[in-house]
Amino acid sequence: MSTRIAKRQPSMRKEPRQARSRATVDAIIEAGARILSEQGWAGFTTNKVAEAAGVSVGSLYQYFPDKVSLVGAIRRHHLDDSLAAVGAALAKRQPLADFAEMLVANIVEAHSVHPGLHRVLLDEAPGLEAYRNQNSLIERQYLAFYTEAVAAYRPHDKAPAVVGLVLSDAIDGVIHNAARRGTLREPQIRDELVRMIRLYLGGG
Repeated sequence: MSTRIAKRQPSMRKEPRQARSRATVDAIIEAGARILSEQGWAGFTTNKVAEAAGVSVGSLYQYFPDKVSLVGAIRRHHLDDSLAAVGAALAKRQPLADFAEMLVANIVEAHSVHPGLHRVLLDEAPGLEAYRNQNSLIERQYLAFYTEAVAAYRPHDKAPAVVGLVLSDAIDGVIHNAARRGTLREPQIRDELVRMIRLYLGGG
């Protein structure tokens, strides 16, 4: 999928180890995501992020050597949220109709916290090519969730991994394009995505 990432590239200058430093990094990432969403790459500066996060620019540079490394951390956070959204729906072990509803609701919510962020990460911010590793851990985890869903709802399928890949790519395409167009929360988009999942996993 187009924004799953393989590893932290460019890397953070140092990893936060204490609760206070982790809170600082979380505040910086959250502020950066908000500015990217609202102002795009052109308006994204370390000074703005530091001010929005309530920290000094020096504190920001303790963890991120430049704004490209900060964008990498924002991507990782965003994609971890997407991974958690799929995992939470699958963990419920619920009927297919309920699974489809919850899966779509979770994914839409994960992409709606900062509505413009996904478009900027896909279309404007640099560094995306460093994260397009189809063998990355997060890619394997993501596809494993969908393969598990296929095994649960199409138990007799002989190629669950392939079906999971197709389902994952189909959902990603709808979500990513809806995020670009600003239509992510439109009820008809959500309803049709739920219907697609139910038909595909239900076998008819």
